[in-house]
Amino acid sequence: MDPQGTRTRAARTAAGAAAVVAAAALALAGCHAAETQSASTSASGGAKGGTAAPSASPSPTSTVSQDPTPYAPIAAREARAAGIDPKLLMAILYNEDYKPHGGDVERAWQKWKPDASFGIANMHKAAFEETRANHPKQLGGSSWDRLPDDPKLAVTAAAWFLHDLRAQLPSGAGHGRYTADELLALGYNGGAGTMRAVAAGSSAGPQVSSYLDKLKQNWPRAQKALGSQ
Repeated sequence: MDPQGTRTRAARTAAGAAAVVAAAALALAGCHAAETQSASTSASGGAKGGTAAPSASPSPTSTVSQDPTPYAPIAAREARAAGIDPKLLMAILYNEDYKPHGGDVERAWQKWKPDASFGIANMHKAAFEETRANHPKQLGGSSWDRLPDDPKLAVTAAAWFLHDLRAQLPSGAGHGRYTADELLALGYNGGAGTMRAVAAGSSAGPQVSSYLDKLKQNWPRAQKALGSQ
């Protein structure tokens, strides 16, 4: 047995783990202030995955593309299954691409921010678990901590979260200042309670308004990504 060699290997392992956490912290430093809402609150207005902020540069430890474009076929299929406009889901994924995704980087970031959101749709644990409970056929047997490594699961969960939000839209919503899809995006970012309040005439507030402005900018990207899907 080589005590010196054992200590050396242990030191290298610790240094490697620290490097992963440090890389995640650097890559996501711009996201800390931003990750406060979005798939951020639950469908009932509670906790849901936080998002909305400036983009961060992808980290070399990320294993899932930060760009949601490759997942357009999945988004189209899952949105239709949930009765949601695929363009809405795809535009939301573009809104949520401000930070790197992937198991290493997201789990390292969670050590700094325990309530961080996971996956390419940036969903918080409470939102995912509520959606899974509502849709066991689509999400049963899956777990929130798989989201960083499973883009299909992340997109499916986002689609059914939007499905649940739509069920909470007031009758006739979408005939005022905001369209029904804009209200759903607003709910994805700010929660069902905020969505209902804005639909009833309340002010959206600067953060949610900024999210909607970004959504509108992403409509053309979403349409292009979906193509003939």
